[in-house]
Amino acid sequence: MREFSRPVKAEISSDARLPDTVFARAEQEPTAVALRRQESGQWRDVTCKAFRDDVVAIAKALIAAGIEHGDRVGLMARTRYEWTAADYAAWSVGAVTVPIYESSSEEQVQWILGDSGSKAVLVETAEHAARVEAVRKELPELAHVWVIEDGGMDRFLATGADVEESAVEERRTAGGVDELATLIYTSGTTGRPKGCELTHRNLLFTILNVIQGPLEEVFTLEGRSTLLFLPLAHSFARIIQIGCIESKTILGHFPSTGPELIDALGVYKPTFLLAVPRVFEKVFNKAEQKATAEGRGKIFNAAAETAVAYSRALSTGRVPLGLRLRHALFARLVYGKILAAVGGQASYAVSGGSALGERLGHFFRGVGLTIIEGYGLTETSAPTAVNTPSLNKIGTVGAPFPGVSIRIGEDGEVLCKGDHIMRGYWNNEAATKDAFDEEGWYRTGDLGSLDSDGYLSITGRKKEIIVTAGGKNVAPAVIEDRIRGHAIVSQCMVLGDNRKFVSALITIDPEAFEFWKKQNGKNGGVPDLVDDPDLVAEVQNAVDDANKAVSRAESVRKFTILPMDFSEEGGQMTASLKIKRHVITQQFSEEIEALYTEG
Repeated sequence: MREFSRPVKAEISSDARLPDTVFARAEQEPTAVALRRQESGQWRDVTCKAFRDDVVAIAKALIAAGIEHGDRVGLMARTRYEWTAADYAAWSVGAVTVPIYESSSEEQVQWILGDSGSKAVLVETAEHAARVEAVRKELPELAHVWVIEDGGMDRFLATGADVEESAVEERRTAGGVDELATLIYTSGTTGRPKGCELTHRNLLFTILNVIQGPLEEVFTLEGRSTLLFLPLAHSFARIIQIGCIESKTILGHFPSTGPELIDALGVYKPTFLLAVPRVFEKVFNKAEQKATAEGRGKIFNAAAETAVAYSRALSTGRVPLGLRLRHALFARLVYGKILAAVGGQASYAVSGGSALGERLGHFFRGVGLTIIEGYGLTETSAPTAVNTPSLNKIGTVGAPFPGVSIRIGEDGEVLCKGDHIMRGYWNNEAATKDAFDEEGWYRTGDLGSLDSDGYLSITGRKKEIIVTAGGKNVAPAVIEDRIRGHAIVSQCMVLGDNRKFVSALITIDPEAFEFWKKQNGKNGGVPDLVDDPDLVAEVQNAVDDANKAVSRAESVRKFTILPMDFSEEGGQMTASLKIKRHVITQQFSEEIEALYTEG
């Protein structure tokens, strides 16, 4: 199949605006719980009226500061309640929010605030403010820097005390659906990040057709709630934030994906999760390590194989009796503990950002947590395609959601159309023109295929295809995802362009490494053990398993273990955890050459 479309479910009116639901719910059900805030380790309910009041208070302070309709306002913070309140406040006065990852460097901050022409920025900490101040002389349009912590938010809100609430209402109702809502800067795996212009229509069209379409079951669960822990600077988390407000799903915020997240999930008990594949990989790996350390490794492995087999059988519509009995046994012995690690109430999770991996998808569904994988880009307001709970084709990223069309180009590129696609790139007409073909289809840059039901499979990036010296085309994502799924591996980058064979640079997961050392009686850090025969053998197991998924010409013949992990700080990763291939190629050029000259 070369093209597939779904009819639209939710039409967006010309006078619709993102903050409308916040104000409507405050009038219609003021005491209903809209969000939860963590204060002193406890979760406190925030009613619809209280949230609207917080939005209005920030909006009044923005007006007092001279923020006009269409002005850009930066947001730089971890995932927290104030981000959502500030987002809706900016929209309520007709402003445009410009998210910035809290980990961004001074140079990145300067580029985003400068290119967007932001008039103000709200940051979380004094350290964030210092990063802005370090480049402020290069930002002549930046008039205000406000800080959330250390009493800064209270001082900021006090400046708007004399502004009438009617001024906010006047500004809120003056805007239109096709006005700019946000500029989200792409992570920039190559070159300068580009600002994606997303309108109120883009965001409302996307989320309303998703929650009335493929994810309706997720967003209509009784007592529905989620804990958002991905960075709100990421378009994926941002669209879920809007989805929670629109669907009356109780929204909580947590600022980290570190070990403390598991404790927070246990207390919050969300009914569904939003995460990237790496989070699910860590949940699996930690469960496996814990079982091994307690002498129950064989039981865990048997339980994992049973979960995968059970899920695969579900896809066929027939689960043999023996498999059902084994599954019931492991549900009591193993699966319940894994589900308890994410709060015990979640039956669904939505995954995006990169490929999950078929085996991991089957494992979690077999355990009782159905991971619904989707696909999209910042330029498409996050999703373009998504699976459904009732027809979840593991290994695909689902079908286009209602109102979206997907076409596979002659060269295999995934093209799409719909009101979810950005207006263009900010201040970059040339890039905007290049992003669309002559018929107005958006060029995603990804390669894929559609099955008979219109379900999309992504096979690689158009610009990342490796062509070996023998002329074999290799999509690195397939084997990289499989290698990265091994507990000991953190990151993997496949090489082989114009080379005789495919090779890989592999980094070690720090947490898994500590566990591995205890199990194998080793001492020292990764740099001391990169050539250790046992560590090399463990990584070789990961490579051998991954090679089963590809042809011999595509398989990894050689690899090297790097003494360090890829990171955003080191320049090898984007803020959304994508590897920067060109940077890694430059930084590790000697190691790469050694792979093709040694032995």
